[in-house]
Amino acid sequence: MEFLTNEKLTIVGAAGMIGSNMAQTAIMMHLTPNICLYDPYAPGLEGVAEEMFHCGFEGLNLTFTSDIKEALTDAKYVVSSGGAARKAGMTREDLLKGNAAIAEEFGKNVKAYCPDVKHVVVIFNPADITGLITLLYSGLKPSQVTTLAALDSTRLRSELSKHFGIAPDKIENCRTYGGHGEQMAVYASTAKVDGKPLPDIIGTPALTKEQWTEIQTKVTKGGANIIALRGRSSFQSPAYVSIEMIAAAMGGKPFRWPAGTYVHSHGFDHIMMAMETEINKDGVHYKELKGTPEEEAKLKESYEHLCKLRDEVIGMGVLPPIKDWHSINPNID
Repeated sequence: MEFLTNEKLTIVGAAGMIGSNMAQTAIMMHLTPNICLYDPYAPGLEGVAEEMFHCGFEGLNLTFTSDIKEALTDAKYVVSSGGAARKAGMTREDLLKGNAAIAEEFGKNVKAYCPDVKHVVVIFNPADITGLITLLYSGLKPSQVTTLAALDSTRLRSELSKHFGIAPDKIENCRTYGGHGEQMAVYASTAKVDGKPLPDIIGTPALTKEQWTEIQTKVTKGGANIIALRGRSSFQSPAYVSIEMIAAAMGGKPFRWPAGTYVHSHGFDHIMMAMETEINKDGVHYKELKGTPEEEAKLKESYEHLCKLRDEVIGMGVLPPIKDWHSINPNID
């Protein structure tokens, strides 16, 4: 059995629906034989581990523990879904206070128990802020931490596919940037539909401006729609794309979607948000975004919303004032 690496991958929050799906996805993608599952809820965690054992996977060295020190020691890759789940009627931002404290503890644990980790993916909401908090307290470089943002772009692809009645593979380069929330910037200028630029189609009978506005709304509320349909928040899609992200960091296939990353340039300062990124063994790297004036204005609005959330966390005392960040994590300018 061939694997991308033999190095240890730890999945935090593995007793939950996202975490357990991440575990199975990582195993089925043959990322590494050495996977450790962590969750403070020991009975549920053992149940997940038993299910994995019952699958009969080959070449697997699966361990599980409710001891965070044991889980993180020697880990080279970590994916965390270890926050509270979103419920009906809640926005991602409603989870801010409790999950901000969880992110602080998680970052400190990474620093204490696996300072030599190569890459960490944070996916519990609001992921832009929890990822930022994790980065600060972990002491890692900005290139070593990414957050879940891809779902918004995959949802755009899905909505366009449904609207035009064509295969998703014929919808290319769908992109949303900024915050992983309802204030995200949904770009049309990057996308193509069956080889045709999406902006050339918007405003025609094939896709009226009103229909495009409706699609944008469906994308920004895609998570809420899943909750309405299934009675619980998304778990299969965030699990899959987050494991795709960590696979790219291991040297696997390039990650196909935007990722949340720490940004401190191009007019965006001290924030984690979705950018056009490349993830490889050297970490995550982002590019300056180019869009229409309307898209760039929407991106600025999304950034300003994230800054308000960041400042709210500073007001809670979870994050210190920005001027003190470098003293906590010297890798942050």
